[in-house]
Amino acid sequence: MQKILDIVQIVLAALLVTAILLQSKGTGLGGVFGGGDANIYRTKRGAEKVLFIGTIVIGVLFFATAFASVLLRR
Repeated sequence: MQKILDIVQIVLAALLVTAILLQSKGTGLGGVFGGGDANIYRTKRGAEKVLFIGTIVIGVLFFATAFASVLLRR
């Protein structure tokens, strides 16, 4: 069971990194130093919203598998 949980956690980690990197597409370093139009509020629509919600779900699943892994190792 522990081995399966470890594999699931590795897959979730890769998916989480990919989802986060896809969201930050096009921001560049301009927003870090205060430049660009990154400070304008806008709503998420379509694929961007699905990716945002998917990232949250993957993050929660990753946390749950990490917590379960700690509990099973005891």
